[in-house]
Amino acid sequence: MRETWVAGAASGRFGRLSETGREAGTRVALEAIESAGLAPKDIDLTVVSNCFGIAERQAHVGPLLNTGLGIPEVPSLTVESACSSSSAGLHEAYVHVAGGFADAALVVGFERLSHLDTLQATSYFAMGADYPFETRNGATFPGLYATLARAHAERFGTGPKELGAVAIKNHANGARNPHAHFQKEISESTYLGSPMIASPLRLYDCCPFSDGAAALVVVAREAHGDGPREPLVVRASVRSGSIADLQDRPELTGLPATRLAGRRAFQAAGIGPGDLDLLEVHDCFTIAELLALEDLGVYTPGRAGRAEVEGETARDARVPVNPSGGLKAKGHPVSATGASQVAEIFEQFNGTAGGRQVPHPEWALAHNVGATGGSCTVHIFGHR
Repeated sequence: MRETWVAGAASGRFGRLSETGREAGTRVALEAIESAGLAPKDIDLTVVSNCFGIAERQAHVGPLLNTGLGIPEVPSLTVESACSSSSAGLHEAYVHVAGGFADAALVVGFERLSHLDTLQATSYFAMGADYPFETRNGATFPGLYATLARAHAERFGTGPKELGAVAIKNHANGARNPHAHFQKEISESTYLGSPMIASPLRLYDCCPFSDGAAALVVVAREAHGDGPREPLVVRASVRSGSIADLQDRPELTGLPATRLAGRRAFQAAGIGPGDLDLLEVHDCFTIAELLALEDLGVYTPGRAGRAEVEGETARDARVPVNPSGGLKAKGHPVSATGASQVAEIFEQFNGTAGGRQVPHPEWALAHNVGATGGSCTVHIFGHR
């Protein structure tokens, strides 16, 4: 296995695109390639994630994107893993590059749903759940994550104070992120005054529907050497899965796929949760951030909520979590989310994160979940 780097990264502003998803994906791809000090002709493979291309009546986007980059002869593939699609795409790129099948791979994730009404967009999102057993019976993702939040509350006493602390912290971070969908801070009273969506989850517990695009360039060190930016050395790239349906899981106070992927990733990287300097975790709902921190072993079960309340996860604290603002404030353009987490870590490692900069991070983790944890991808990055 060759030492493999993320040598370039780019993310657009999340929110509402005035261009097509394909155009946004091509634009950030060019920016990522340039940030790596490469040209499109240096790319050997393109991995594209676009879950809901059908919303724009477009599939098979890889060749179209490559044509826009001027490299139509380069092979491409599309990876779909619900909300963890572009993280799964990064894993595929890593396998190809580390295994010697490509020297440079491009990972692109993009999504555009803002031209749909709320009912249509919700219906597309619900495709990530089990239609016969969940969606057809009225279960939406707010409802499914509310079920997880209720189970956590019954076992550990997690309530609005703990959930609200996640939302308030992530909005504070998002206010400092020019890529974020929501660039505004919120107060505890604003959080508590927001309408209930699926008890116990309020409006500010839920991530927004977002358009957006992000891209990464993955290279073999021996093939491309030093570039103009500080690379992320991929120390672990691990995927796992679990029972998809909540009703079939033995317990609901954690995600088995995260526990398994996290354990294997730390083993591969040769470090433990206490060595991390920053984390970008999947917080599609505030409860998801608490579950991630506990499942990854950063906190013991039931302890993450108290840590959030006490400020331990703030960007200038002991365990900075989601300095980007997370899905909660940065936004969640499904197929772009995983790549954007890594783009945030790339900025942090290069000291270009501005007002949300974490001081001198040495180790970082990106955690991305598909649906309610049927799939999960964990990456750990270090310096060269």
